[in-house]
Amino acid sequence: MDQKLTGQFIAKMRKEKGLTQRELADILLISDKTVSKWETGGGLPEVSLMLPLCDTLGITVNELLSGKRLSSFEYQNKAEENLMNLIQERKESKRKLFLEVIVMTITLLGALTIIMLASYFEMAIGWRIALIGIAVLIMVGGIGVMCVLEFTAGGFICPKCKAKFVPSFGAYMMGAHTIMYRRLKCPKCGKRSWCKRTLTIGEESEEENKEVK
Repeated sequence: MDQKLTGQFIAKMRKEKGLTQRELADILLISDKTVSKWETGGGLPEVSLMLPLCDTLGITVNELLSGKRLSSFEYQNKAEENLMNLIQERKESKRKLFLEVIVMTITLLGALTIIMLASYFEMAIGWRIALIGIAVLIMVGGIGVMCVLEFTAGGFICPKCKAKFVPSFGAYMMGAHTIMYRRLKCPKCGKRSWCKRTLTIGEESEEENKEVK
């Protein structure tokens, strides 16, 4: 997606609707600075805001992602292209989660092996402390890598409003969690709940949603 092209398209459609940046922001319950950021190519709308934005501007998500009005033929092509992007995004998320498992395994084996060496073999106290320190560093580094991999793999779905979103890293790290759920605050409805992980943050077809479930 070309941020600048999409921003210019948002500005064009907003003006065609006779809306100011402030008026559009009020409809979407965001700040006018956010709208200005979109229109200048400084950022893209969050996934949870795409449908409300498109409804307000009278465009489709595919047109928003493409940054222009689409003919029926172009729409079909863009729909297929966006679907392929979603499939690729899902594969990338699965790859990151797989890497997370590998990192976790290597981290645990490495740290435990060093701790066992420090515990069961005779050595100077200085060497014992050094080995335990190395084991701790391996654990901390491994956990850090795992967190980054998991954080960048997809996003979450709010059970209240069904919006998809990516939380801030701080909120992600502080949120209580299980394997598939994390307690987060939805940026759209503002409610805090147990949000389910999703491998994609784009729009999915009904078939894809069934597959995820």
